Amino acid sequence: MTKTTSREPTRDRLSRRPGNGGGRPRKPWHLALAALVLLILAVPGALLVAPGFLGPGLFGSSAPASTPATPAWQQAPATLSAPQVLAPLQPSAPVPVRPAVTAQVEPVLMTDGGGTFTGTVQDALTGQVLFDRGGADGRVPASNLKLLTAVAALRTLGPEHRFTTKVVPGPAPGQVVLVGGGDVLLGAGESQPNQVMGHAGLGTLAALTVRALQAAGTTGTIKVLVDDSLFTGPALNPNWQSGDVEAGEIAPLSPLALNSARFDPAVTTGPRPQDSAMAAAEAFAGQLRAAGAGAGLTVAAGVERSPAAPGAAALAGIDSATVGEQVDLMLQVSDNYLAETMGRMAAVATGRPGSNDGAVAAVAAELGAAGIAADSVKLADVCGLAMGNQVPSGLLAEVVRAMTTGTDTRLRAALDGFPVGGLSGTLDARYGDATTSGGAGLVRAKTGTLNTVLALSGYVVDADGRLLVFSFIGNGLTPGAAGNKEALDRAATALAGCGCR
Repeated sequence: MTKTTSREPTRDRLSRRPGNGGGRPRKPWHLALAALVLLILAVPGALLVAPGFLGPGLFGSSAPASTPATPAWQQAPATLSAPQVLAPLQPSAPVPVRPAVTAQVEPVLMTDGGGTFTGTVQDALTGQVLFDRGGADGRVPASNLKLLTAVAALRTLGPEHRFTTKVVPGPAPGQVVLVGGGDVLLGAGESQPNQVMGHAGLGTLAALTVRALQAAGTTGTIKVLVDDSLFTGPALNPNWQSGDVEAGEIAPLSPLALNSARFDPAVTTGPRPQDSAMAAAEAFAGQLRAAGAGAGLTVAAGVERSPAAPGAAALAGIDSATVGEQVDLMLQVSDNYLAETMGRMAAVATGRPGSNDGAVAAVAAELGAAGIAADSVKLADVCGLAMGNQVPSGLLAEVVRAMTTGTDTRLRAALDGFPVGGLSGTLDARYGDATTSGGAGLVRAKTGTLNTVLALSGYVVDADGRLLVFSFIGNGLTPGAAGNKEALDRAATALAGCGCR
């Protein structure tokens, strides 16, 4: 056999491995070359893949493989970054010029069909009027009226106040009275401390009541009574249209209700309980029956109305979310029932009857006390559902101004309740087209919608960093005309982009 050299072709070296036997036929050179190529490709691949299955340290050195340095972006931070928030507003930011603001707003605040828009824009810090179209004219404000109710509730009750639903002994042995204290956001089950709706739960109240009855040595059958006498006068405002009541826009008012007088908190349209106090009392009786089953207590069927004895000591009680939190919910979702409740509770807090008349009187009085002239205001309700309400856009702008920069800091609690354009509440599905997207995330405003009425009142920081407040109201509008909401949103968007100097 011929001796090989270092220059020997690879195919010959492969064909002359020891043990091949010199007399055996050689494999074709092209097959050997293909096998070599596959081997060259396979070995690095195996080296890359094997550690994933077998772990480090099995290839190369017997020492454990060094761990690659963790990228900086994957490491735990040594310190927390400064929060990314808006810089504090500076009084030195330039105030827009009225003609320039008017030139921006006037062309876009146009109706789609019939009716008219009025509007007011003000500098929040100074009160300087930057746009005025009929700002002193009385208009049907729809749910923008809830801003006035928020002022009254926050001033008379305070943002940290809570409503208590309690149970007291009844007029006869073996009776308990469920007393409504203004919480209409009760939940049927356990209290949910981190929620506004359902913050106080009747299941929790029932458990506390059973504990108190056990401590007093009470056994046998318990009869549940209910006291909803805190509110007086008609439970339904005669100024509300029957069609709105039938559609579930509102329900008979009571100081005691589950889910803001809804059968299901997740279903906010359609029929509502027509006796919310009784519905809540029956739910409480059911919870008391379940809680008392293992404590030697039974609960009689049926619930009856009966006033609690004056000054009766409470067996148990549960507290609502704060008034500030409830006001925010009221504004976010435009809850008519909650607004009417807030108005009546403001009336009670000022010594007035817990009725519609007491509520409208309390709201008007608190506007005046807050330094907002209310002579031009006419109120038929406090939620904005009645067509008899009359409120100028200039007054609504002043209300928003009082909330944002006024001296009464209690009103600041309402600001979190303003829906944000394109993001939250009743504005979550707006500010999505090319003409309004500039206001998304920037415009914060309360909406108002009735058949022929649209309104938008709120605040925005303009492109120069100046805080502006505004109110736009359309009356006599063509029902369903799509361009009217867009007109309101374009006007607010124009303010957000305004460098109007």
